[in-house]
Amino acid sequence: MITSIVTFAAALLFVGTVSTGFRKGDSGFKGIVPTAIAAGSLVMLGYIVFSFRFLGEIPEKIIMNWQMPSAKFIAGIDPLTGFFMIPLLILSASCALYGRKYFVGHPAGRMHWFNYSLLVAGMIMVLVSRNAILFILSWEIMALSSFFLVITDTANLVTLRSGWIYFITAHIGTAFLFALFFLFSSTTGSTDFSVWKEAGIVGMRADFIFIFALIAFGLKAGFIPFHVWLPLAHPAAPSHVSALMSGIMIKMGIYGILRILSFITPYHAWWGILLIGIGAVSGLLGVLFAIGQHDIKRLLAYCSVENIGIILLGIGVGVIGVVYNSPMVALFGFAGGLLHIVNHSLFKALLFLGAGAVIRQTGTGRIDCLGGLIKTMPRTASLFLIGATAICGLPFFNGFISEMMIYAGSIEGAVAASRPVFSLLCLIAVVSLALIGGLAAVCFTKVFGIVFLGEPRSPLACVKDDVPVLMAVSMGFLALLCLVIGMGSPLIIPFLVEPVRVFFAIPSIADTTAVLHNFTLKASIILGACVIVAVIVAIIRARVGRKDTVETGTWDCGYSFPDPSMQYTASSFAAPVVNYFKRPLASHSETSVGTDYLPEDNWHFQSSVNDWFMTKMFVPVFQWSNKMFGSLRWFQNGKSGQYVLYIFCTVLGLIIWKFFL
Repeated sequence: MITSIVTFAAALLFVGTVSTGFRKGDSGFKGIVPTAIAAGSLVMLGYIVFSFRFLGEIPEKIIMNWQMPSAKFIAGIDPLTGFFMIPLLILSASCALYGRKYFVGHPAGRMHWFNYSLLVAGMIMVLVSRNAILFILSWEIMALSSFFLVITDTANLVTLRSGWIYFITAHIGTAFLFALFFLFSSTTGSTDFSVWKEAGIVGMRADFIFIFALIAFGLKAGFIPFHVWLPLAHPAAPSHVSALMSGIMIKMGIYGILRILSFITPYHAWWGILLIGIGAVSGLLGVLFAIGQHDIKRLLAYCSVENIGIILLGIGVGVIGVVYNSPMVALFGFAGGLLHIVNHSLFKALLFLGAGAVIRQTGTGRIDCLGGLIKTMPRTASLFLIGATAICGLPFFNGFISEMMIYAGSIEGAVAASRPVFSLLCLIAVVSLALIGGLAAVCFTKVFGIVFLGEPRSPLACVKDDVPVLMAVSMGFLALLCLVIGMGSPLIIPFLVEPVRVFFAIPSIADTTAVLHNFTLKASIILGACVIVAVIVAIIRARVGRKDTVETGTWDCGYSFPDPSMQYTASSFAAPVVNYFKRPLASHSETSVGTDYLPEDNWHFQSSVNDWFMTKMFVPVFQWSNKMFGSLRWFQNGKSGQYVLYIFCTVLGLIIWKFFL
């Protein structure tokens, strides 16, 4: 029953998008109807997922015949699908409500909401697909709809270029996805996931499957070196689309990797080593590239690369925990990685929506043009600060709990002195996670300080009011969830145990639940005690501090008021870190100074970082591809008669294949 309703709701979203895209009418239809369709379907889906989790509904499948060769329509829900469905539903609704005000009056409104709803439906079908053919079709729906959302601003050539790079990258991933599924189907003789899971694929074929899965799904997840589309597509897309894509769409790549891992057991040790290595590199380079950025959405895009690295660290620790028969390491690794998927979805969407609010009010995302916005946009500043604190993994918010779980699993493995390789891998995970957390704190101190604190650095930052209430409510809901998970972490344990069981046989569900519950309960008690102490100290200071207080002026060194030129810029704040990591960042700086003792307006310091993965690896590939495929342009010459001939030949070939082969 539950699978039937989920599939029906996804179909309802798809039908709604079609009616929205082709209907002609007033502008009111553009916002109200697609949002109503999405909200109604998402409420129903939310009820289904929570009832599945709490009422103990048994996973089931829908199996139907269809005209697609060598396949059946098979959809189903298991604990892993249900787990990913939760952030998908939350973000789909929150971003839709935010977009109602953010995107109002845009000429592409109707088709925008068509593609938005289609993207949601595509992601739902990716999660419930239990057949390779249906999975690829759903994957393509997701890729194409997100491409059209990225290029919403078709008049901007930079946006179009970013969209096409995303389009090409996505379909390179699809090509590897075909190769991956061919390996499975050629081995098992079936395209059904249930057959693949029971096939017991081992040895070198399992190694090839793992590599193809990393490439195919890594191009969607955006970890290094497959991240090049992220810092281009996210700034180009509308902010609520960036939030949806970064929050949950790139997690479809992580879902694909996890789904494949559930098919190919037992695990090999080098899989965990590779995952930890990729996670460490992605996390460290992602946050370093972020520190050197000057556009707020581009900075957040690189932070997505960083957090995908943290997720891979957790999964890698879980894999080596299974390989080395250490249940606690595997438990905390997989549980921390899975929980960070949800946590990153929440705080990254919150940050992108906050960035969108800044861009909407100021007209720019250039960090050095902003400043002092906390005075005129206090709601946005407060909510953005919550997201920034959460993404840094600081206490009281959700990022802290998931990273602590990965720490716990890694430290548990690091002290296993009898297995030095195992200990070394876990120690690498601990050190990497600590460095990533410290650099993330530097990054978001820079962002929040320069964007919201100080004085306006340009007339663009002199805004008069904050964003509309509906946009603030959408952000506030995500901020509340960040706080609830951070302070009430024992509440999340029922959502983690069953998905973890997909990857290894937990010795005892009751004992496992108790271990996770005790860990999160202790963390919540400590955090709660810190809050109580902080409140008591604040009350004491408020009462005692009023006595014998003398107000005096501050020596201003001859200046009667602060000037924007006295403040840090994004480049000057990040300079110590960027200079220290100059070689991996390939950074470049420009300094213009005068000969006078007093600074002039034309003095400036500007630094930039070079993503050499794009310039040295992918740009040459794109140029070679353009040159090679340019010779085939005669094949598409604009003559309708020739296109009809192509269609005729294709149909004839299918008929021959169907009836004579």
